[in-house]
Amino acid sequence: MSIFGRKKEDSADATPETANVPTQRDSELTMPTYRAPAANSTPMGMPPKPGTAPVRPGVPAPSAMTARGPATANTTERRTLIVGRGISLQGTVADAERLVVEGTVESAMIQAAELSVAQTGVFRGEVQVEDAEIAGLFDGTVTARGSLTIRATGKVKGMARYKKLTVEEGGQIVGSMEMLQGEG
Repeated sequence: MSIFGRKKEDSADATPETANVPTQRDSELTMPTYRAPAANSTPMGMPPKPGTAPVRPGVPAPSAMTARGPATANTTERRTLIVGRGISLQGTVADAERLVVEGTVESAMIQAAELSVAQTGVFRGEVQVEDAEIAGLFDGTVTARGSLTIRATGKVKGMARYKKLTVEEGGQIVGSMEMLQGEG
């Protein structure tokens, strides 16, 4: 028997006239016909090309979405670094205007416009920002030249410097606080 499931003697007995005649078994093994993809289609597994996604009522267009929901003009233009849940980052972060911490960040000094530590996030080190929102753990020195918001699940250990402070019921500050005066 050959690797194709036919006995060798069957193929040896075949005459040139019957060699190319399909058998019952061969007709069951036919390949489906190939259809080329449409010119405007996207290969499988690839994101749709801008402007080609189907429009569904009540669902924003993909260009108006970010990883965190509908985009606003303010957040789409900012360089954002998101440290996801389960991710640990140590070192220096440069040129990030917005830092979102859902995992763990350890850094000697970060300067950004905005810091957001999610409920699952941990930040250890020093940061100088315009606005900060802490819903997780911040251990170190935070300087918010604008507003510092500590959510109900948030905890700041160390030094908190701010121009405007908001602490939700349940939020904690363990350490020292300093209110910035003037232009700060």
